[in-house]
Amino acid sequence: MALISQLFGDEIYDPFLTMVNKCPVLNAPTDWKETPEAHVFVSDLPGLKKEEVKVEVDDGRVLNISGERNVEKDDKNDKWHRVERCRGKFHRSFRLPENAKTDEVKASMENGVLVVTVPKQEVKKPEKKVVEIEEIKG
Repeated sequence: MALISQLFGDEIYDPFLTMVNKCPVLNAPTDWKETPEAHVFVSDLPGLKKEEVKVEVDDGRVLNISGERNVEKDDKNDKWHRVERCRGKFHRSFRLPENAKTDEVKASMENGVLVVTVPKQEVKKPEKKVVEIEEIKG
């Protein structure tokens, strides 16, 4: 292990994990911010079109963002010298809080940036009931 650290630093070198961690399509880096009105998710999906991305909310209040960058069609006369751009499927899931209006989610995409907006609703706090204490005379 010490030799690996000397050669590659403290990070263990695994070509597959290195590719996944550095590949925006497979990793789909996503920011989540909360505004007074909504939860906003912003995902970087360079090179993808909206038709290649799917946004869903399941019954358990989980926001799912998924998609795939397909391999380009090959011409039989083509000779590849290097393939470095990521291809493949990705899937990200986020558990939405109770105040999310899951039936009003909106999504838009421009220049490879997906923006998903989940409006918020006021969550009714449980009411406190004061229980009167009786005095027992005995």
